[in-house]
Amino acid sequence: MKTEDVLILAIESSCDETAAAVIKNGRTVLSNVISSQIDLHKLYGGVVPEIASRKHIEKINQVIEEALKEAEVTLDDLDAIGVTYGPGLVGALLVGVAEAKAISFAKDIPLVGVHHIEGHISANYIENPDLEPPFLCLVVSGGHTHLVVVKDYGEFEILGRTRDDAAGEAFDKVARAIGLGYPGGPKIDRLSKEGNPYAMNFPKAKVEDAPYDFSFSGVKSAVLNHINKCKMQGIPVVEADVAASFQRCVVEVLVEHAIAAAKDYHIDKLAIAGGVASNQTLRTAMKQACEKNQIQFYHPSPIFCTDNAAMIGVAAYYEYLKGTRHGWDLNAVPNLKLGER
Repeated sequence: MKTEDVLILAIESSCDETAAAVIKNGRTVLSNVISSQIDLHKLYGGVVPEIASRKHIEKINQVIEEALKEAEVTLDDLDAIGVTYGPGLVGALLVGVAEAKAISFAKDIPLVGVHHIEGHISANYIENPDLEPPFLCLVVSGGHTHLVVVKDYGEFEILGRTRDDAAGEAFDKVARAIGLGYPGGPKIDRLSKEGNPYAMNFPKAKVEDAPYDFSFSGVKSAVLNHINKCKMQGIPVVEADVAASFQRCVVEVLVEHAIAAAKDYHIDKLAIAGGVASNQTLRTAMKQACEKNQIQFYHPSPIFCTDNAAMIGVAAYYEYLKGTRHGWDLNAVPNLKLGER
């Protein structure tokens, strides 16, 4: 039986996590079930798209059933279904989109397609009931580094983005070069605690005429060159120092750009989102910088930083309220840009 509460089932399958969640009224997480494939992809040093898609097919019904059970609701209680339709791996996205369309059709409930980055940004609403747009958000993940003004729910202005590697991608590549394996971000964060962050002075790139844009391929190349040079000269590579120095360099750039944008645009609320937002060094540095500049700092718990369906459900709720509806022609859009419909 329906009440005035809005219940949304959300599905996320853009990369290597199969996830389902039930969200009530946009901010209350009734369930958030995640089936991770990390152990599977570790064997290959990164995500293998074909394997990811097959695993999503195996797991998707299971995680949805679990999410409904945990939330103590049935498909008949739902007001809408939200699903990530881009950006991401096309085969992986298709699994979630097909599932969402099937449930929407079978139960005759609205279908709401969600942009993955909008989901990451929306993760901040879950534990911060006072957070409302407008605010500035730094999105840092394996595939994206964006500096975004959140003008309203579902309304964004991108101030800066990476010109080459995303921050998380650079972490993964450096971790692989050091010999830490996949996923790189958490491993570099851990190893950095044992190293000297000022042992090496790796470059911090600035993009001319685009003060809020990022570039991480230079620092990544500098790390690889340092490791190769050490090997050629028979000098031992101090892995903890390399990891700490690299991480300091990336974190400083992220913090500097975000604070500069907040001051230039006179925004006193700054949030971070995405997988790299769970990096302890980044969180600490951003918190200190915000305190110093009288900016309110928001961040999701680590479980809501990495890919999950709860954040997709939150984004879907606000899109649903705005009247966003998708038809049976909804398709996976692997390169979907933020703000596109």
